Amino acid sequence: MPSFKPLLVVAGVGKGGGTGAATARAFAKEGYSIALIARGADSLKSLEDELRASGVEATAFPVTSYEHVSLRSAFQAIRNRYPAQQYSLRAALYNASHWVRKPFLEITPEDIQAITETSINGGFAFAKEVISEYKNNEIDNTDGLGKRGVLIFTGATASVRGNTTTSAFAAGKFALRALSQSLAKEFGKDNIHVSHAIVDGAIVTPQGREQFNNPPIYDSQDQSLTPEGISAAYVYLAKQPRSAWTWELDLRPAHEKW
Repeated sequence: MPSFKPLLVVAGVGKGGGTGAATARAFAKEGYSIALIARGADSLKSLEDELRASGVEATAFPVTSYEHVSLRSAFQAIRNRYPAQQYSLRAALYNASHWVRKPFLEITPEDIQAITETSINGGFAFAKEVISEYKNNEIDNTDGLGKRGVLIFTGATASVRGNTTTSAFAAGKFALRALSQSLAKEFGKDNIHVSHAIVDGAIVTPQGREQFNNPPIYDSQDQSLTPEGISAAYVYLAKQPRSAWTWELDLRPAHEKW
């Protein structure tokens, strides 16, 4: 197989302190170049600068939304920046999300539109671009992996269980989970590994600390998830050999009630 530099594409990095950014850092340590997709151009640039300062080939590709035209344009820019003669897309994470937590009768059409755009339209568009690239890859038999690439979706408790104020959020996450399962079944035979991670608990992020007034559980790894812990699981998924692939795993802190 010709030599190439492995590339990771991450969609959804928030303010640079969550799962998407931690995954970029973790895969960079594994020797990957990094392509970053998100709506927050300033935060995206900060993460790009941070990774570059540590010697990583990283490029930010800001988008205005996660609808298919924006993502298709971002992937074309990624192909131009990381040409196939030198780089090979081997890992991808769809971490984009839109949070709506309201009683059902307070949910607006705009809320539904935002959920649909991010979780459904964005998930489909991202997966189509990634799988199209993977289909062109040669099978990587490094360490006996035997795969063309791994596509990971970040899920949530709401992916499998709705609650009193999560009807909109859960509907989007249920759809994303169904998409990932269908893709895993359809493209496994092509040596393309698709996986879905249920993140069951509070993730310690700057946005979360601000939104929930820095709750005490955020300072306990027994009661909350760290982005670094989640990203370590994602690296593990990328390293699974084809004889034992995980479609779905669930991650939660030791003291989470489930």
